[in-house]
Formats: sequence, structure tokens, C-alpha cells
Amino acid sequence: MGLKEVQMRNLEHRTNRTGWLRAAVLGSNDGLVSTASLMIGVAAANKSDLLITAGLAGIAAGAMSMAVGEYVSVKSQTDIEKTDREIEIRQLSDDPEGELAELINIYMKRGLSKELATSVATALHEKDALEAHLRDELGHFDHTRARPVQAGIASAIAFTAGGAIPLLGAIIDTGNRVPLILVFSSIGLIVAGVISARIASSSTLKTTARIFAGGALGVTITAGIGWLVGLTGI
Repeated sequence: MGLKEVQMRNLEHRTNRTGWLRAAVLGSNDGLVSTASLMIGVAAANKSDLLITAGLAGIAAGAMSMAVGEYVSVKSQTDIEKTDREIEIRQLSDDPEGELAELINIYMKRGLSKELATSVATALHEKDALEAHLRDELGHFDHTRARPVQAGIASAIAFTAGGAIPLLGAIIDTGNRVPLILVFSSIGLIVAGVISARIASSSTLKTTARIFAGGALGVTITAGIGWLVGLTGI
């Protein structure tokens, strides 16, 4: 494969990845940050003997919560898309001329002349009127449609993978586990940022910095709460 072909491949659109990328990025980041925060919070409260248990419980509960939450959230989007489809089918059946005029108007607003817009809309209506309206009127595309099962599975797997990173740090170090948890978590946040940027073809530095800053803030706040709990003896 030549240099030009490689460059063209790098310029491919990433829109088709939105069905699972958002859930995977959210899951891995949430798994890492929430598990690390939970374990650091427990350690700050001087309850180090509960670290591993807290980490495992956090991963299990979080993964299930992410999977179900992501599925329900994305499923609501598919329900809306289904409802829109049914409404469009009914409108095309009741008033095909009005729907054709609506499509012509859409194309004219996008810059086509009335004659060209009429020609294009008529041709698309004859081929597949429903598909034309779903795409150009409602913005429904097959490669960007909501995929609840895929999103739920990606979120759960990513959460578990992210949560395993700080847990691994706690398992390796049986003494003062906090430093190693922080080191593993920092590395994990950086790796998550780089992978996310590569998949989405976005700025590696900006994406990684955003993910790292958010994770560090979450861990810091939870550690502070744990420290206050330890002081009060709760």
C-alpha cells in the first residue's frame, strides 16, 4: 500500500463508529476513575483492609450499571427513531404530494434551484420515498443509528477493563497501595486518552489532557471525602 493510499485511509470518516465509541470511551474512563476513586477514598478513610473488596464490588456493580444504563439510554433513542419512521410512513400514505413538496423545499434550502430540487426529489420519491425522508428530513442514517445492545456490551467491557487497572495496582502492592493505584490510574487515563484520540482521529494531546484532568479531579474529590470520613471516624 502506497503513501497516498495510507493517507486516504487516515482521512476516512469516523461517523460509523459513534454507535459504540461513545459508550466504550465513557465506560473505560468511568471504570478507571470510579474504581480508583472508590479505592483511594477507602484508603483515605484508613480502611485499607477493604481496598480489594471495594475495588471488586465497584467493578461488578459499575459494569452492570453502565451496561443497563447505556442500553436503556440508547434504546430510548431507537424508540424515537421507530416512532419517527411510523409517522413518516403514515404521512407519505396520507399526503404524498405534500411530502414531495416538503422534500423539494428541503433541497432548495440547501442551495439547489427549484427545477433541480424538483427533479432530485421526484427521482428519490420514485425510488424510495421513505428512505429519502428519513435521511434528508429527519437525519436518520444507517451507519449512525442507535445500537443499544452493542452500546451496552461495549460499555460494560470497557468499564471492567478500566476498573481492572487501579485494582491491579492494589493487588501488586500489599503495603501502602495508594501510590501504585495512582500510578496505574494515571497510566490508564493516558492510554485511554490516546486510544480514544486514535479511534476518533482527534487531537491526541487535547483528548488525553481532557480525560486525564477529569479523572484526576474525580479521584481528588473522592480522596478528600474519604479523608474527612476518616477524621470523623464514621
